[in-house]
Amino acid sequence: MGVHIDEAETYKNKGNEAFKNENYEEAISLYSKAIDLAEKESRDLATYLKNRAAAYLKTKDYEKVIKDCDEAIRIVPEDPKALFRRSQALESLQRYEEAYRDAKTIFTVDPTNKAVQPVLARLHAVVQERARQNAQTSSKVEQMFKIAFELGEDIEKRDKAMSNLLVLAKEAAGADIMIKNGVVTKIQRLLKVEKHHDIYVNAVRVISQLCKRNVERTKAVIKILGIPWVLEIIDSENEERVNAAQYCLQVILNTFSGMDNKKDSKPDARLCEENKSELDTLLTCLTYSITNRVISGLGREAIIELIMRNCHYTAINWADRFVEIKGLQRLLEVCSELEEYKYESSLNITPSSRTIAAACLAKIYENMYYDEAREKFNNEVDDFVKDKLLSPDLESKVRITVAITSLLRGPLDVGNYVISKEGILEMILVMAQTEDPLQQKVACECLVAAASKKDKARTIINKGVDILKKLYQCKDDAVRVRALVGLCKVGSFGGDDASVRPFADGSTKKLAEACRKFLVNPAKENDVRKWAAEGLSYLTLDADVKEKLVEDKAALHALIELAKTGDQSCLYGVVTTLVNLCNAYDKQELMPEMMELAKFAKHHIPEQHELDDVDFINKRITVLAKAGVTTGLVAFAKTESHNSRELIARVFNAICGLPELRGIVVQQGGAKVLIPMSLEGTEKGKKQAAQALARIGITINPEVAFPGQRNLEVVRPLVALLHPDCSALENFEALMALCNLAGMNETTRNRILKEGGLAKIEHYLYEDHEMLLRAATQCICNLLQSEEVIKTYESNNDKTKFLYLLCQEEDMDTVMAAAGALCILTSASKICCRKLLDVQVWPETLRCLLANPNKEVQYRGTYIVHNIISGDKDIAAKIFETDIMEILMALTRLDDPEQGRTKENAQKCLNAAEEMGVIRKPDPGSQTQEAPITDPFLEAEEINEEEN
Repeated sequence: MGVHIDEAETYKNKGNEAFKNENYEEAISLYSKAIDLAEKESRDLATYLKNRAAAYLKTKDYEKVIKDCDEAIRIVPEDPKALFRRSQALESLQRYEEAYRDAKTIFTVDPTNKAVQPVLARLHAVVQERARQNAQTSSKVEQMFKIAFELGEDIEKRDKAMSNLLVLAKEAAGADIMIKNGVVTKIQRLLKVEKHHDIYVNAVRVISQLCKRNVERTKAVIKILGIPWVLEIIDSENEERVNAAQYCLQVILNTFSGMDNKKDSKPDARLCEENKSELDTLLTCLTYSITNRVISGLGREAIIELIMRNCHYTAINWADRFVEIKGLQRLLEVCSELEEYKYESSLNITPSSRTIAAACLAKIYENMYYDEAREKFNNEVDDFVKDKLLSPDLESKVRITVAITSLLRGPLDVGNYVISKEGILEMILVMAQTEDPLQQKVACECLVAAASKKDKARTIINKGVDILKKLYQCKDDAVRVRALVGLCKVGSFGGDDASVRPFADGSTKKLAEACRKFLVNPAKENDVRKWAAEGLSYLTLDADVKEKLVEDKAALHALIELAKTGDQSCLYGVVTTLVNLCNAYDKQELMPEMMELAKFAKHHIPEQHELDDVDFINKRITVLAKAGVTTGLVAFAKTESHNSRELIARVFNAICGLPELRGIVVQQGGAKVLIPMSLEGTEKGKKQAAQALARIGITINPEVAFPGQRNLEVVRPLVALLHPDCSALENFEALMALCNLAGMNETTRNRILKEGGLAKIEHYLYEDHEMLLRAATQCICNLLQSEEVIKTYESNNDKTKFLYLLCQEEDMDTVMAAAGALCILTSASKICCRKLLDVQVWPETLRCLLANPNKEVQYRGTYIVHNIISGDKDIAAKIFETDIMEILMALTRLDDPEQGRTKENAQKCLNAAEEMGVIRKPDPGSQTQEAPITDPFLEAEEINEEEN
């Protein structure tokens, strides 16, 4: 036993040494070993715990400090050191009353303890103030309770009282008082009878605020309300109520998992483990509610969206469990529903429900990143299909076909896997040839979705093109428009290659005209118009169709109105059409050598249509922007589908490519939706959104384009564009936008530093590309307003010297920016001043600045010289040994009134040197004749003339 005690003491001593050297993590590890070896309930154990608590204080792990101190105090009651450390941790966690309690105990035990006296005085003041505020808050809560929950009170007063309760719930003190006063039970009772919409919604929001980032309060709320309560309030036809309930559930999930609503938020593994049971119960209840027969369509969509947001491995990583409890089967049930086809056990859905369910399936499938998981996913889908086909009645066939269509629009690989199974495609083709409009419609829809890849499409079209043509003759508009889209899809196989025409000349235009008729006819249902838009999404790869469509105001207006509905099922057709009109899709770059090789091998070479020339594209983009397309894109931007977000970002970026249209994008809320799209989505989508933001940030004042918190949120996507994988244009535009942001305020500059922007921007100072070098230098110039950046230039590196060398660049804007940066550096730091004279060619650089033909550069040169020599006689002597003095004297004799500042600075330099005794004026009484001052500019010209 004695051996263990000695060993524990050794670990403690090593821990103390690590602590002194500020290696706190190592100290924690060593103290932990001592604790493991210490005798239970011994004073030594209490000492080791106190020491580890001190190390945890340094790493700001306050909960662990409290835990160790609790244990130490249990062994040695009222131990002053343990109490003091616990008090510090409690104060850092803003648990002031408990911190004050510990400080008082120390004072009682050890009244001579000088360390605790200032702490006690400070905490006393804080506790007194908090008690006063709590009394006020308690009074306010009581007052608001009397009004908000009294149904006989005036509606306006009740509405205002509930709004005030929402504000109070955002403060920790207010939330605690409200919980103690039974607000949760009051809200539970109120919502059973409340008729006023705003009061109802705000009451739900109060519950959200009470749960926010507080596990204890959240558990207390759930204990009173129960999870079914939230599922009850999400069951509504009112979108705002559904959103409030959905947000409430998300807040509860965030609190238990340590996430928040920011796009880059990550869960806390410790919290997830501690609250595993609660998270599992919540997500299981949500999963079972997907197929709740009585819930509203909007409520069902909100539940599916919650599953989609939280199942992914970047969130709570619940996808495997979701598959295990038959969640896929429930999603497929929603995917197999049709609004217009009702049967005994139909689910309530909206036009967007199937699209959202398909997107959720795709998100879950994305989580199946290993073969075994994908096989399990496919098996679940197989079971669903087999189960439906056991009874080969009309309902089963229709629903299975609709489900396959959703799979083809969600996890495409799974959709292709199902449709390639024996008998499935044949069944769909048979359905298409019946006389039943419902079967024709769903079969046609499935054929269109299946023709997503050329190889698949050719197989399907070989069997089904004649069927599509026959269906196009049908009298039912819903069938006709779907058949039309199928034909449009075949017609688009050439893409934007002007030399490929699958149909006879003029057929594409005829198909486009047929789509247009469906689209612009207000008498047609939204479903028909949606399909017409999808048909155009294929046909608008043809430049002739693009031009015709963009000149058709009625068709454009109909497209934008469809977008403004925000209906997710319209999204693909509308946004893809817009992408095609803007030519915002990826284009294959054709290298001249490869074209020659293709000609030699007699391979097909794609040709660009003359109407896809840049002038025509810009004209089309301008027409779209002025027609209000941005408002439609903003409505669609709430989609959870990453591929759809990429398409939206492409259109935004194309519009932002024209400087005169960027203001429209900002006015109509484009900048606001682009920020989340630049942080989450496909790599190309994020890049497109980030470039659009950069373009906005170049032209428009950042305070207008990105007001409030947004100017901080936009930094990350812009810094992400400073990557070797991005094009030079993307790099340049990001640098320009960051330059403008860096000029805003210290908070924004700090965010650029926090996101690792400084190192990435400095990388472009070494670029050969003139524009990139210029933009990076200008950006650094603005960032140097930050003390943190100046400190990095003072460090042991050559950054300052390199900026100095940039003053000899040929590009005048780069020289201006480098000189401006040096003005700031030399004003703020004597270390940087001395660094300049360590450059071998320092005199040449100073001459370049002082004798520069640009008046502003000359002024900056004199400013730098004055900063360098001020208060440093050695440097001044070194400078005035060269011909710099003659140049300065020449500058003092300038006659140009615009160069008054330069002249004044040059004189200041000479005066400073004279005061330090580096130079002196000739004695007026002496007989020595003063040598004439030569003009360095004239001298240079004369030398050049002699050389010539």
